[in-house]
Amino acid sequence: MQNKVLILDFGSQYTQLIARRVRELNIYCEIHPFNNPPKQIDTFKAVILSGSPFSVRGDDAPHPDLAEIRGKKPLLGVCYGAQYLAHFGGGKVAPSSTREYGRAKLTTINDDPLFTGISQGTQVWMSHSDTIQTLPTGGVCLASTDDVHNAAYRIEGETTYAIQFHPEVYHTTDGKQLLENFLVGIAEVVQDWTPSSFAEMTIAALQNQIGEDRVVLGLSGGVDSTVAAMLLHKAIGSQLHCIFVNNGLLRKNEFTDVLQQYEGLGLNVKGVDASDRFLGHLAGVSDPEEKRKRIGKVFIDVFDDEATALTKITWLAQGTIYPDVIESVSVNGPSATIKSHHNVGGLPSYMKLKVVEPLRMLFKDEVRRVGKTLGLSANLLGRHPYPGPGLAIRILGDVTAEKVQMLQEVDAIFIDGLKEEGLYDQVWQAGAILLPVQSVGVMGDERTYEKCVALRAVESTDGMTADWVNLPYPFLQNISNKIINRVKGINRVVYDISSKPPATIEWE
Repeated sequence: MQNKVLILDFGSQYTQLIARRVRELNIYCEIHPFNNPPKQIDTFKAVILSGSPFSVRGDDAPHPDLAEIRGKKPLLGVCYGAQYLAHFGGGKVAPSSTREYGRAKLTTINDDPLFTGISQGTQVWMSHSDTIQTLPTGGVCLASTDDVHNAAYRIEGETTYAIQFHPEVYHTTDGKQLLENFLVGIAEVVQDWTPSSFAEMTIAALQNQIGEDRVVLGLSGGVDSTVAAMLLHKAIGSQLHCIFVNNGLLRKNEFTDVLQQYEGLGLNVKGVDASDRFLGHLAGVSDPEEKRKRIGKVFIDVFDDEATALTKITWLAQGTIYPDVIESVSVNGPSATIKSHHNVGGLPSYMKLKVVEPLRMLFKDEVRRVGKTLGLSANLLGRHPYPGPGLAIRILGDVTAEKVQMLQEVDAIFIDGLKEEGLYDQVWQAGAILLPVQSVGVMGDERTYEKCVALRAVESTDGMTADWVNLPYPFLQNISNKIINRVKGINRVVYDISSKPPATIEWE
């Protein structure tokens, strides 16, 4: 694939949004840390430098080697990227005299292909504490705001552009147009990244990669593993063996429901009930990271047992998607802690299986669109994401069979209620969290001292950012009443109104 774009990440909270906007243009792109760029830069058609929380003037400023990029590839520096090109290119970057954060308007736009179709006065989003006072050698100013003279510039003799604002955020009205101007108009990248082209390319690649080997895949009932299974099924057919494991941490009746769900898809699926095994390994464990590690280890042990029983299995397929990959790679190096439930990082040496990840470079909404091209039903593709560790990370504190059953009942009332009221498809992900606190209540003439649950419902595109959903008060009131009346041991229900960032979707 030659029509692809490299995004060098300097740690900005917006880097993933750059990738999202590029993909929306039907252009394939990859994010790589600035300190660990891909070895084959020549395979990329254009490069974008992201923003960063660092200052180019600081001793700890990211300082990548752009020798293989600068002047050889079309290059766009965004915010920190623009300041980096100026600071290390003969220009001057200094602290801003005024706070340059939030909405601004481009009061001056010079004639240049970067601003084709973009009018003077267009709104942009600023987010920086430094400003470019002097342009680098060969720099030509292209746009200004009232407070930022060098809001955009290019470098003569190169296809190098830089902008002080963020085109990837929705607050920049013509941000998508600007990215299209740079990538399509200037860099001449072909817009050939579509769900159908991805499916065709991936199926062919899987056939070539796997050959006559046999593959085992762990199905979860979710969108990612299902789409991964269908891609593999179309590529290698009966060579694929799917396993659905009941880890005892699924939603109510999910083990039976999911197995029935796959009946009409033609997949070779085996159900394995290992709930006692998982719960046994979680006994007395409260630390979230330790929970994930233990669940991951048991999953691997179960798959190893099943793969051995099947014989001649060579590959383990996983439904890893791009946010898992991005969040597991830090610009600060390998010492940074990652979430252990992400399907990245390989397998233990004793498990002699190679890993295949058909969806590794897709965002969640892209996975759904690929699934649609494969003929999967809207009900299946619309299913909310569900965490790999299941209810273990929605039970704060230690996990017991009693707590799991309690939370399953609460979760079922909440999810069923969303479906009954036509709210399910308006929510990206929803669930209930069992809190490690007890509160005083009154039921009848008696005082109670029972548990509290938090309900969580968010709207999102791909899980990288999320907003809490403003569910109707009468709906929340009804769900709260049902939970307290029907689930023994619960006497209080609260609703989580935190967004990501700064909170995460899950509590652990």
